[in-house]
Amino acid sequence: MHNGSSLLEFTQAECTRLGFDDDLAGVIADISSACAAISKLVRHGKLAGNFAAERGTNIQDEAQKELDFLANDILIDHADRGGHLIAVASEEMEESLAFSPHKADEKARGNYLLVFDPLDGSSNIEVNGPVGTIFSVLRAPNGARGLDAEFLQPGTNQLCAGYVLYGTSTEMVVTFGKGIAVFTLDSDDDLFKATDHRLIIDDDTSEYGINASNQRFWEAPVQRYISEILAGKDGPRGRDFNMRWAGAMVADVHRVLSRGGLFTYPIDEKIRAKGGRLRLMYEANPMSMIMEQAGGLASTGYGRIMEIMPSDLHQRVPVILGAKNEVQRLIDYHSAT
Repeated sequence: MHNGSSLLEFTQAECTRLGFDDDLAGVIADISSACAAISKLVRHGKLAGNFAAERGTNIQDEAQKELDFLANDILIDHADRGGHLIAVASEEMEESLAFSPHKADEKARGNYLLVFDPLDGSSNIEVNGPVGTIFSVLRAPNGARGLDAEFLQPGTNQLCAGYVLYGTSTEMVVTFGKGIAVFTLDSDDDLFKATDHRLIIDDDTSEYGINASNQRFWEAPVQRYISEILAGKDGPRGRDFNMRWAGAMVADVHRVLSRGGLFTYPIDEKIRAKGGRLRLMYEANPMSMIMEQAGGLASTGYGRIMEIMPSDLHQRVPVILGAKNEVQRLIDYHSAT
């Protein structure tokens, strides 16, 4: 239920409580207004055009849809006009984008960097499935000019992370490193309003999400884990499990946060040369920060995701996150090989 507080009020209070300046609150305000605009596009669907039309490929050689471009442009426009950021980096752009300094008579730009996946799950567009936006805010180094290298910070450096799910309602989940809060977009005034605070997920679960079509490519630890839970109550785990898979990380992670569970996109032989399926900066780090703040774990199977030192803006990694005891079991299986 809506408790009367807005995202802006929450963000300003959190920044004050944690000692952050007004520019960080401004960054989140700019993101929220951009995501409200993206939500309107998603709601209009085919009435607004063919959002599933392909317009090329990104640096990862993946098809880019019309809505990918539109969402990317909207976020950049709001971030630039807000003036709270030095630069942004997007999954849809090969290099980071530095914003021009404001005029001398205007307020200097805030000392922050924003990384984002403007439209997670774009393969769902043509089937009217769930899509979302993922973001992460970093402090810019002293004297930053918006260079790619300035973004290459471990996930432990994140000041704020969050995502927006464009589903049956549009919801934003956000953390400043002291718990997580959930906000729902009110279409009457285009403001995000608090609907849940301080979510904590259970340590145990009987629900998991994985792309089972890749089973033949998985490493031995994942093969072992999945075979045991597929055996159900007659197997070594002694209970039945349910599998859920939405095809968009935002939707799958949101389900874990909402009712517990496990989400994993492990390394496999098909994607080994790329390092994994999901992007460290745009997807894995922000989702890991959120999951840890909800009481879960986030690992590659071989180490904590947020401790990885990035070597490239578009670096990929394996991802295992969710209920603490299930993630730990997978970590133990990886350690045993």
